[in-house]
Amino acid sequence: MRISRVELHRFGLPLVSPFRSSAGTETVRHGFLVRVVGPDAEGWGECVAEGTPRYASEYSDGAHEVITRFLLPLLDPSDVRAADLAERFAPVPGHRMAKAAVEAAVLDAECRLAGVSLAERLGAVRTRVPAGVAVGLQPSLSELLDVVGEYVRQGYVRVKLKIEPGNDIEPVRAVREHFGDGLALQVDANQAYSLADADRLAALDPFGLQLIEQPLGEHDRRGHARLAQLITTPICLDETITSAVDAEECIAMGACRVVNVKPARVGGLLEAVRIRNVCVAAGVDLWCGGMLETGIGRAANVALAALDGFTLPGDLSASNRYFAQDLTEPFVLDEGHLQVPRGVGIGVEPLVDSLSKYGSGRTVVSFNAQ
Repeated sequence: MRISRVELHRFGLPLVSPFRSSAGTETVRHGFLVRVVGPDAEGWGECVAEGTPRYASEYSDGAHEVITRFLLPLLDPSDVRAADLAERFAPVPGHRMAKAAVEAAVLDAECRLAGVSLAERLGAVRTRVPAGVAVGLQPSLSELLDVVGEYVRQGYVRVKLKIEPGNDIEPVRAVREHFGDGLALQVDANQAYSLADADRLAALDPFGLQLIEQPLGEHDRRGHARLAQLITTPICLDETITSAVDAEECIAMGACRVVNVKPARVGGLLEAVRIRNVCVAAGVDLWCGGMLETGIGRAANVALAALDGFTLPGDLSASNRYFAQDLTEPFVLDEGHLQVPRGVGIGVEPLVDSLSKYGSGRTVVSFNAQ
């Protein structure tokens, strides 16, 4: 497709409540949307990089600059194709979240031009996907039980608890004892532990968890492989997996039995599909993670999670889990599931009023497409 300009729309969207993990506390979702505009179609993507480089090396302002100064000049505006972007962007190493945002916008535009949904384009087989919810660290056990109880009441089919050293065994015990074995329960460590904590992590085994997500540092593959021999709870890798090659190698060395794929973390939806292919071939459980996306990023994640091979509920909560007002029409929980958008492209668009209310600036890069 041809493109005439790319717009980057910054926003700051307040969270309905602070979201705390071992990596820090979020109260506002700072980010930006990428809009690709051509003479025949347009598309939207979302950059999920956080405001500060705490969770990952990328952060919102840096990703914004990488896109405008380094990625967009690599495009041929007369012939832009999502499938070619990884090769075109190869001269810029890393910066996967920035690349993923551009790819998502181009994919959306391509699908709109072709008159198909993103879910169709990726090969989805489901019309709705099961929704899980991530629960941040809470000030007390009673508050944790109240929060989890409300999400269970709303119908979420899986609960994931954030944990950290010293704030792990007792919260998990309390939730399991209160809600029983019927609750699908996971924990997410966000790299907060070391191999020296193996005994502490093994103490979580009796609680029948689906998995423990990213207990050790993102580069510690050998540590994860060793930890997998010391505990019975399945290890799920998140930050460690940045490509299909990573997934294949980590699975082969026994570092994980489950993979959490976040399109933004791996450079885009197309690489996420390749990771899906690796997991299916290896018989490894897979699910789609989240990064506090607005409706733009959430729509793309839901489309991805509708593919065969996504065997566990993802972090695909309804919009009101995080935002009192989303940037799009809200995603609503329906019997523990989210509907896959059926419209062309990602199936949603930013609401003018929401983008105006929460927007904080726009940058436009123009091209002379032939």
